[in-house]
Amino acid sequence: MQQLSFVCLMAAVASVTAFVPVQSPILSAASRGIQMPALFMAESVEEPNMDAMDRMEKSIESVMQNMNTIRTGRASPAILDRVKCDYYGTETPINQMASISVPSAQQLTVEPFDKSMLGDVERAIMESDVGLTPMNDGTVIRLNIPSLTEDRRKEMMKQCKAIGEEGKVAVRNIRRKAVDSIKKLEKDSDISEDESKSSQDDIQKMTDEKVKEIDGIVEKKENDVMKV
Repeated sequence: MQQLSFVCLMAAVASVTAFVPVQSPILSAASRGIQMPALFMAESVEEPNMDAMDRMEKSIESVMQNMNTIRTGRASPAILDRVKCDYYGTETPINQMASISVPSAQQLTVEPFDKSMLGDVERAIMESDVGLTPMNDGTVIRLNIPSLTEDRRKEMMKQCKAIGEEGKVAVRNIRRKAVDSIKKLEKDSDISEDESKSSQDDIQKMTDEKVKEIDGIVEKKENDVMKV
């Protein structure tokens, strides 16, 4: 009888113990004021820097692509990169719907893959800002590249500067957003004040380098435009 009572008592104790919640080691550490390792942090200081670098590189690529569309006195397929045509209801770059060739230094030929689009491509070129008059012979479109006048060169120089300024504004906006992210990490105590300052300095150096790179791209294109 005593043995039976002892067994019942132990079973009751085990039943109560089974329902005692197990305290999470993370919560337990946090409740005792123990700082958790970086593994449990939501973000790190490297993330804003890497994101800013990636976005700034894309801004540089965009500047170069836009700069290539500015016409100089020589034929280049890149002149037509920004020209789009309505292709069955979708605005499509003509370099994706036609073969563009350079038969000579002063001429381009455009041959649509879909011959029924010949007239539409011709119209798109005429309505664009490339400043070229297309000649449609029923098979291909020919574009003669005339020598630039002094007035036209000055106009293109302004376009170069405008593209460069757009690129620099984009880079500076990226810097601002990255700095805001770093300051938030510091405010949330995810990084120290020294880490925040160091990271912001790195972002500023990166910005200065990209702005200088854009200035170099603009200067090179301006030199090309001014060549007779």
